[in-house]
Amino acid sequence: MSVGLAIALILVAGVLGVVAARLLAPKPPERTPLPEEDRNRLVEAARTEAEQVKRAAELEAKDITLRAQQKSGDELKVKRAEIERQRLEMARSESAIAQRGSEIDRREEDVAKKERGAAGREQAAEATAKRAEEALAEAKARIEKLAGLTAEQAREKLQAEVIDSARKAAAGDVKRIEDEARIEAEGRAKAIIGTAIQKYAGEYVAEKTVSVVPLPSDDLKGRIIGREGRNIRAFEAATGIDLIIDDTPEAVIISCFNPVRREVAKMALTRLISDGRFHPTRIEEIVAKCESEIQQVLKEAGDQAIFNLGLAKVHPELVRLLGRLKFRSSYAQNLLQHSIEVGFLSGVMAAELGVNVKLARRAGLFHDLGKAVDHEIEGSHAQVGAQIAKKFGESPKVAQAIASHHGDEPPQSLLDHIVDACNVLSAQRPGARRETMQTYIQRLDDLEKLCTSYEGVEKAYAIQMGKEVRIMVEAARVPDEQASVLAREIAKRIEDSLTYPGQIRVSVIRETRATDYAK
Repeated sequence: MSVGLAIALILVAGVLGVVAARLLAPKPPERTPLPEEDRNRLVEAARTEAEQVKRAAELEAKDITLRAQQKSGDELKVKRAEIERQRLEMARSESAIAQRGSEIDRREEDVAKKERGAAGREQAAEATAKRAEEALAEAKARIEKLAGLTAEQAREKLQAEVIDSARKAAAGDVKRIEDEARIEAEGRAKAIIGTAIQKYAGEYVAEKTVSVVPLPSDDLKGRIIGREGRNIRAFEAATGIDLIIDDTPEAVIISCFNPVRREVAKMALTRLISDGRFHPTRIEEIVAKCESEIQQVLKEAGDQAIFNLGLAKVHPELVRLLGRLKFRSSYAQNLLQHSIEVGFLSGVMAAELGVNVKLARRAGLFHDLGKAVDHEIEGSHAQVGAQIAKKFGESPKVAQAIASHHGDEPPQSLLDHIVDACNVLSAQRPGARRETMQTYIQRLDDLEKLCTSYEGVEKAYAIQMGKEVRIMVEAARVPDEQASVLAREIAKRIEDSLTYPGQIRVSVIRETRATDYAK
């Protein structure tokens, strides 16, 4: 609404108010009409009053107008300020939206660039992978050509290297555990073995495995042969041996696989030489008599061994077989004497360890029983001896100890270990066994060749009559961890490949030497 229109409305309202006031005012009582002068004066007074009212109304209208204008101005200022604020906010929003749009555009451009770069890199990666596969195939073919190995062979070689590396890693732990166990066991073992040796000290009588019968003169060789060889044929038929008569002066050789028959033949020939009568009838008579005497000797030897060990209730056949060991030997060690000693040692060790002493003595005495018949029955002497012991009433524990004393069967009780240990102890005592020089040299040579066949071994020396082998290895090729593994492998191969009495100590020696020259 305009200001002028408001003012006009105010004036009209004022006039109407005055007129209404006059019209609504109570009429005065009728009076006598005034003179014209008074009427004019009244009209003029009304006009004057109307003018005053009009001026007052105009002033009031102006005042109202001013106030309205001031209020409208203030409201307009507020509205303008609000509009300006909204405009500024809209401007800022538009700026932010524009900035965000540019940021989105920039990001879209970056994403597009990255997608293009990723696509390029993917293509490059595919090309690189393809070239790598081609290079790998080419390198693989070249390596196979140079190394002469196929992929499968190379894989097997790598597996072998990994296994070797694992063995080296485990070698330290194995050595540590073995050292701890050895330190703990050595004291107890030494005490028991020392006690057993102190309580029994047997003598050894080395017997020859070839029987040679001396002759007073070479003239007897013809009489032994007899006319057309009838005497020698009769002697060989009666004894079951081969009688060798050669250029050896004043001696004949008796050859037989069975030591008992060889002993019978030796005794019979010695008596025939002393008697001087050589003919088939006399030969048969003397041989029969010697066989009877030998059987009695065997029985007495068996009875004496059983008596010495304080045993009882032994089957007569076991006594006879035990006596046959009197004429058998192993590396020139008499087997009957060896069996008696093992029986004594087993009893001493059993007493120290709290095992049945009588049972240990029986197992020790009969442990080599199979050697009395080992060429007549198939199988190892340990297994054969165990079968014979079972057959003639020995307890299962004794049979098990006999069967396991050489590792043919796994040990199942402490008694088995006692018999095994005493067997080794008896065989390895100084002077217990001997062998011919040729066999001895060959055994040492085989032992050294076996050790030098391993990679990294520089030299090997068999010492102490073959009881120990010292192996020198190259420090650059055999590390410290591998030394103990190498010693174990060589010891295992010696057990599997060679025949030897007792046990062999394997010592691997590794050292680093630095050499320089002062000039």
